[in-house]
Amino acid sequence: MIQMFNVFKNYDPVSPALIDISLHIRKGEFVFISGPSGAGKTTFLKLIYREELPTQGQILVNRRNIAKLPPSKIPYLRRSMGIVFQDFKLLNNKTIFDNVSFVLKILGVPVSVTKKKVFNMLRMVDIHHKMKSLPPQLSGGEQQRVVIARALINDPALLLADEPTGNLDPELSMEIMRLFEEANQKGTTVVVATHNPALIGCISNKRVIMLDKGRIVRYY
Repeated sequence: MIQMFNVFKNYDPVSPALIDISLHIRKGEFVFISGPSGAGKTTFLKLIYREELPTQGQILVNRRNIAKLPPSKIPYLRRSMGIVFQDFKLLNNKTIFDNVSFVLKILGVPVSVTKKKVFNMLRMVDIHHKMKSLPPQLSGGEQQRVVIARALINDPALLLADEPTGNLDPELSMEIMRLFEEANQKGTTVVVATHNPALIGCISNKRVIMLDKGRIVRYY
């Protein structure tokens, strides 16, 4: 699913974000990218969904060298992904329902099916009662739940989540991780960046890649 070969990412020459990363994340795996703040976790995810380009090295997603994708093809790459952004990236002038249903509309899913899927997904993250609200009317934790619903709505082949429970209480955090685990059991490859050991501990069948100062320092 994801292969990296000697990947480096430099934002400046003094403090590289990633240093010589080589790994293989197989289809259907549940993988945590862990490490302290500044370890390179967010940069790692941004390279996979082509928000950033590597300074050096090669990245394959589904055997495609994504660094060579023209800008016009990047939206097609992301259609097969669900992405939980740390800064949400919600459309503030659209309702919660519209934010979550956006991908389904692009794919031409019938309106009746879209309405049912979106309501059920919003109910699963306990935000269905706010479906007619705009994002600025929601708290940070509520917005985070909307982002998670949006990421899962299309049953993505690949789910990328950057600190997905940072604004949520422990009980809801565990529920979100159960949703991720269910998606994984249905075949979705899940990659979660987190520094929270409690999240890692609640998933039994997983692999953990530890980063520190841009380097892989441990696998388990």
